[in-house]
Amino acid sequence: MQNTVTPTHCPYCALQCGMNLTPAADGTVEVGERADFPVNRGALCGKGRTAPQVLASGARLTSPLVRSDGGELVPAGWDEALDRIAGGLARTRAERGADAVGVFGGGGLTNEKAYALGKFARVVLGTSQIDYNGRFCMSSAAAAGTKAFGLDRGLPFPLEDVPRTGCVILVGSNPAETMPPSLRYFTELRENGGTLIVVDPRRTRTAEQADLHLAPRPGTDLALALGMLHLVVAEGRVDERYVEERTAGWEEARAAAMAHWPEYVERITGVSVPELREAVRLFCAPEAAMVLTARGPEQQAKGTDTVGAWINLCLATGRAGRPLSGYGCLTGQGNGQGGREHGQKADQLPGYRRLTDPAARLHVAGVWGVDPDSLPGPGRSAYELLDALGTDVRALLLMGSNPVVSAPRAAHVEERIRSLDFLAVCDVVLSETAALADVVLPVTQWAEETGTTTNLEGRVLLRRRAVTPPDGVRGDLEVLHGLADRLGVEKGFPTEPEEVFEELRRASAGGPADYSGIDYRRLGEGNGVFWPCPAPGADGPPHPGTPRLFLDRFATGDGRARFAAVAHRPSAEEPDEAYPVLLTTGRVLAQYQSGAQTRRVAELNAAAPGPFVELHPRLAARLGAAEGDPLAVVSRRGRAVAPARITTGIRPDTVFMPFHWPGEGRANTLTNPALDPTSRMPEFKVCAVRVEVAR
Repeated sequence: MQNTVTPTHCPYCALQCGMNLTPAADGTVEVGERADFPVNRGALCGKGRTAPQVLASGARLTSPLVRSDGGELVPAGWDEALDRIAGGLARTRAERGADAVGVFGGGGLTNEKAYALGKFARVVLGTSQIDYNGRFCMSSAAAAGTKAFGLDRGLPFPLEDVPRTGCVILVGSNPAETMPPSLRYFTELRENGGTLIVVDPRRTRTAEQADLHLAPRPGTDLALALGMLHLVVAEGRVDERYVEERTAGWEEARAAAMAHWPEYVERITGVSVPELREAVRLFCAPEAAMVLTARGPEQQAKGTDTVGAWINLCLATGRAGRPLSGYGCLTGQGNGQGGREHGQKADQLPGYRRLTDPAARLHVAGVWGVDPDSLPGPGRSAYELLDALGTDVRALLLMGSNPVVSAPRAAHVEERIRSLDFLAVCDVVLSETAALADVVLPVTQWAEETGTTTNLEGRVLLRRRAVTPPDGVRGDLEVLHGLADRLGVEKGFPTEPEEVFEELRRASAGGPADYSGIDYRRLGEGNGVFWPCPAPGADGPPHPGTPRLFLDRFATGDGRARFAAVAHRPSAEEPDEAYPVLLTTGRVLAQYQSGAQTRRVAELNAAAPGPFVELHPRLAARLGAAEGDPLAVVSRRGRAVAPARITTGIRPDTVFMPFHWPGEGRANTLTNPALDPTSRMPEFKVCAVRVEVAR
């Protein structure tokens, strides 16, 4: 290992915090502050500080594994493992057709890997059946943002703008636990005289920081946004000139909102009329304001409409496409933004191009050197793809995801995965999904490879290789190269990340997410470049990147933002006599996503050792439950058991479970795969359950 300091970025959430890594003589890796990076300014959470512990050979895979005749996973050489995968994929394709082979990616893959994986699916396998776990992250916000603004980028402004605005409404987000270094932006907002409104059915650590906490019933965020817009109209707070000059569709959206009068919204949401009026007053009082959403309103079967309603609130008050104002989404996964821009999503090509657009197909096919007609059309979305395993889709290549824990209706998904004819998994650790595979390939981690990611601001960043991977471990790009070669495509899948990025630049050129003006040299010299960043003309200066979108016009044909004419509707599954309580799910500070990596870190496990059921004292009293008692939470899809955690910080009609653990306490055993009709987002955030003490 080199005994040098390498500036790089955290492997976890979409902040992509800057950090310095220094290999030590004993083989460990020290994490140091990187104060020059503007997003986190040196601050790191516990997950970031302990991230190198997963680099240790005792925590991760260091040899390919293949399923023996006796049914066990046993070590094997790389050639044998790659031959088995290529053979399994080729055999399925030959016997059942290209779409019988599926590919499932991840929002933690670098831009280069996401790009290469999408190209591999469409060029080498010829399959339309590719999607990724980022579909479960912010697809509803992406769909709503694209409808409203013509373009989706998580935040259309840098985080540095947040403390300088006048008011932020934070909907369904708990950054104090999910991305702690970002909490300083909201603290600074209040120190600067601004106000923070938090919308969450739980009184989270973030809600405790708020000037106003609204605690709606899960699944009613859409009604809440419409009720606030109703009051904006009724109280004469609409920015009429802005609406006339920069938007379209206002009359229909206004008519829909006016059907949601405050008392009606109070009955639906449980948020009182005085609280609604106070929220509107705080939001409209300053010159500038923002609405930021996260998984709370997005992970619903009406998530696209819900986000659209919050965007309507910004548009009606002139709070979008203006300095220090706008709507933004707090992306979750490390490369949740870039991971969906470059081709691993079922309906997209690199550069955020639509797979159904003939011009997009022509451009990308030209870069790839293939006939546009050879590219398959859109395939199934993530849950629909997982649901089709073992029936329509018989073989699966999976990279960087753990759906046995993270997918909705997880017991059913696990059953579908077990029914596959062939499963190959590329991962750092033997996750619960990898343990079911026919072949498992050990791949490099963030600190062992170079590549780019795109953070929640749309800032393209360079992660640098800081340490040498263990013997027996290869990069995902090497895997795709080896498989493509075995499947008859000898060229087009380089193993060097910079070479892949150069091709990605060409493929994205002219697209909505244009990276063509960005290169490794430029990224290595600064703190990232915001897309879109087109390549300059022959003699022109480099494009500076675009930190702030929509200041002059929106990315629609006529430059106007579009209102969404939406109305409240019930959740896909409402409480009834058999299942009288609402379940909502989420994350805790010390664990991340499915926990496949963080559950291997002793410090993090000590802080968050296992699942729990959070419930109000009134509900606990009705059940006869005491703190720590095992509670069974039962939905129409299954049963989970975890200890009771009693708190007044949650609604009496609601229980909360974190989703990081497998086994008996797996929260996603319970969750509802009902899909948003536009984004195909499952309804993770609300389902009907009954709760009982598990004697």
